[in-house]
Amino acid sequence: MTASGNTTARAPRRAIGGRTRWPLLAQSRGLVSYLCAVVVVDVAAIAAAATSTPIRLADVLTFTALIAGGTVCIEATRRLGMPAGVTRDFLSAWWLPAAFLLPPLYALAAPIPLQVLLQLRVRATVLYRRVFSAAAISLSAGTASVLFHRWAEPSELIGGEARAIAVAVACAGLFTVLNTALVAVAAHAADPEGRWAEVLWDRERLLLDVVELCLGVVVAVVCGIGLGLLPLLLPPIVLLQRTLLHAQLQAAARTDPKTGLLNASAWQREADTEIVRAQRAGQTLAVILVDIDHFKKVNDTYGHLVGDQVLIQMAQVLRSQVREYDVVGRFGGEEFVVLLPGADLDEARRVAERLRTQIGRMVVTAEQATVTVTVSAGIAVLNLHGDDLLDLLAAADLALYRAKELGRDRICLPATPVIPPQDGTGGAAGVIP
Repeated sequence: MTASGNTTARAPRRAIGGRTRWPLLAQSRGLVSYLCAVVVVDVAAIAAAATSTPIRLADVLTFTALIAGGTVCIEATRRLGMPAGVTRDFLSAWWLPAAFLLPPLYALAAPIPLQVLLQLRVRATVLYRRVFSAAAISLSAGTASVLFHRWAEPSELIGGEARAIAVAVACAGLFTVLNTALVAVAAHAADPEGRWAEVLWDRERLLLDVVELCLGVVVAVVCGIGLGLLPLLLPPIVLLQRTLLHAQLQAAARTDPKTGLLNASAWQREADTEIVRAQRAGQTLAVILVDIDHFKKVNDTYGHLVGDQVLIQMAQVLRSQVREYDVVGRFGGEEFVVLLPGADLDEARRVAERLRTQIGRMVVTAEQATVTVTVSAGIAVLNLHGDDLLDLLAAADLALYRAKELGRDRICLPATPVIPPQDGTGGAAGVIP
């Protein structure tokens, strides 16, 4: 996996003394040590390869042609922009051929100019992340190059020999695994409790990895046949890159950047579709509005960075406690919304109570303190409290407001009495209509 933007999962950003001009120093000691170690190993590998590799004009020309191809792809997609967070690209199609056709020195060096170009021309990210990204890709490509040249020859790959192609595919796969592993360690060090594994690798990303590997091998073969054929590969690769970035930008436009949940407009579109489906099939569904109690006090006491971590962890709890096809979104501020297709009143109450309990157990670490929060929730059920999304949201909002009035840390239905707490915590263990 290659990450053109942030190569680590979105992590808590702790400032020293409130603010720092060196973002790297605001990270944990373990993360800083790991990032520095990867960069130092990469620099040492490049230096060792440079002292033992003779510089030949043909190799330099091939390397220049591959970097030029990557540059054209970056410039052709620059106007599309790049979403924040971990992003995908097809730049492996240009540095993998360097690993197969040229000595390992060039595989180690190839990612560096393209990462610099991404930083300068596409989207500037925190510098240490870009440096780590270049180092991780460089080490992965260099390792793949060393192993390929041990087991096969570039001429065999160019000639289409089955064994050489199999070795190239295996080495390209190893490149992907190594790069993903390096990023995963950094992501885990940055946020041990985060869902970083899902961010780095899922079915969709696995499919993209396969496409990258195929492109890398094809470009290597064509480049080996003749550098003059490379321009023929530029249009399809540029088109694939633009399509991929367009899809990522569309996904970014649908999600809340802080929590990764659907934003309000995207959630409403999904909810409208589910309501139409439920009405057509004669089924029910429920809406739960969840609001963090006294969230302003958290921000005022511990700072907005800690408040952000509360929101992020709450989003993780919400996702983990509902079904895969339930629709979870952030309505803004500290308010979240969950739509439960097929859920009746009893199931909606059970889910809401489970969410209230699990969020109440959530702990966010701040400097010299731990932060816990409670939530209040309002429930509305289709055909019981409303017949369309607007009515359901209004009913759930009234129920949420009522839960706040009755002492918070509880669940309410619209205009219904709340039963006394059953768990001794001060929160309501359930509601009755």
